[in-house]
Amino acid sequence: MAKKTDNNTVQWWGLTIRGIVAILFGVAAVFWPGLTLTTLVYLFGGFILAGGLVGIVGSVISVGHHRAWFLHLLLALVEVAVGLYLLRHPLVTFTTFILVIGITLIARGVIEVVSALAEDGVSATSRTLTIVAGLAAFLVGIVVLFQPVASGVTFVWLLGLYALITGPLMIALSLDLKSELSK
Repeated sequence: MAKKTDNNTVQWWGLTIRGIVAILFGVAAVFWPGLTLTTLVYLFGGFILAGGLVGIVGSVISVGHHRAWFLHLLLALVEVAVGLYLLRHPLVTFTTFILVIGITLIARGVIEVVSALAEDGVSATSRTLTIVAGLAAFLVGIVVLFQPVASGVTFVWLLGLYALITGPLMIALSLDLKSELSK
């Protein structure tokens, strides 16, 4: 049982960190919408890189405990690659940036929904919050890909609002997981 507890402790801390980073990114994007593309690329690159690194740790620890650990690991590796790419190439074109963000968000959404539906032994709260976060990621990814003519400020606000919605959801998931540990 100690191994499962250690796994859950790392997972709830990881979700908390990802939630805080998402909220910080969201606040910066919503309240500083006049960001230059380069600044936005750095902010989003750091945001996705941090989420990917936390995701790798959580996925590796989840081996044998969760059915969808491989999907989460694959997504985390993609997020790390995207984050590193964006941080190393901050002068990407707006079109490239839109494609990278849209595809990453759609992949995150699909993987979160599939894993929420595939997992056994998770609370209804966790399952629901994960599905909501997954659907939000998927929908924002679709909007980003299919509305590329939206103005820069609208695009930044959309990303910021997504982060401000999913950040608290991740923190709520972490608190639900932490409460499961206390039982």
